[in-house]
Amino acid sequence: MDKQIVGIHHITAICGDPQRNLDFYAGVLGLKLVKLTVNFDDPGTYHLYYGDGVGHPGTILTFFPWPDAPKGRAGNSQVVQTSFAVPVDAIGYWTDRLTQAGVAVSAPGTRFEQPVLSFHDPDGMGVELVGTDSVAENRAFAEGPVPVEFAIHGFHSASLAEEAYHRTAELLTETMGFRLSAEEAGRCRYVAPGAGPAGVVDIMCAPERRQGRMGVGTVHHIAWRTPDDEQQLAWLTDIQRQGHNASPVMDRKYFHSIYFREPGNILFEIATDPPGFAVDEKREELGSHLVLPPWLEPQRENIEAVLPKLQLPGAWREKP
Repeated sequence: MDKQIVGIHHITAICGDPQRNLDFYAGVLGLKLVKLTVNFDDPGTYHLYYGDGVGHPGTILTFFPWPDAPKGRAGNSQVVQTSFAVPVDAIGYWTDRLTQAGVAVSAPGTRFEQPVLSFHDPDGMGVELVGTDSVAENRAFAEGPVPVEFAIHGFHSASLAEEAYHRTAELLTETMGFRLSAEEAGRCRYVAPGAGPAGVVDIMCAPERRQGRMGVGTVHHIAWRTPDDEQQLAWLTDIQRQGHNASPVMDRKYFHSIYFREPGNILFEIATDPPGFAVDEKREELGSHLVLPPWLEPQRENIEAVLPKLQLPGAWREKP
């Protein structure tokens, strides 16, 4: 059957203090807290989901807050830059906003003829804002603290650091349907079929770069979009046939997932678009309270006693 990887579904990272993470991504970057839940495999830990107003695939950045985990180190075999799309004329606004918030930003640069603003989140994870003329208009959180004309419109791309990129590039192009679109300064850019929102991934080949170490301030895995369960099963069969040790389908409540390691050892996930984040709460209530899956609901009292209290963002707007 025909099957397609549409682009990035979500990116999941590790942070330290959950309140600090929430204040930065919802308060400074103006993303919507789409879902407040727990790590299904470690229910004593939050799982924070940020995105646009409804959590469209391609806008979702998630975090496991592990305050006691060791500090990670960015390097090969990792996603080292998580890049969001903003309107091309918004870079000046973001330079001022981040500077005023005490975030150290590099002078805006240019990559593949697009303006790029690079910085780190409070835990040291690499984040970028890429100015583009082709932002998806319905992928911004219009009720957040950032005026919609400057707001983040989901992901632009992700950058993978690899010691040797050829086998990863072959997986992207020969199996997942990406095509090589450009090369620049040791960076190869690949675009998903259709080249829609969040449809870009860069491979950075740096044999001299040290190996990354998983921990606070690093990306845990990157997930790719597939439209439905039927296509996901076809991907699972294909991935296993190629010799990758892929997981069975896992029910993550808001999407279904399979996992495998790509040749450079980055953890890849293929996630379905449905059922989405409104499956267990109304859209207007997304992110407003702790949501647990049915199998953990009987443990709610004990789970809430363990989790740190959070001051959740409301609907607000600052003056630009």
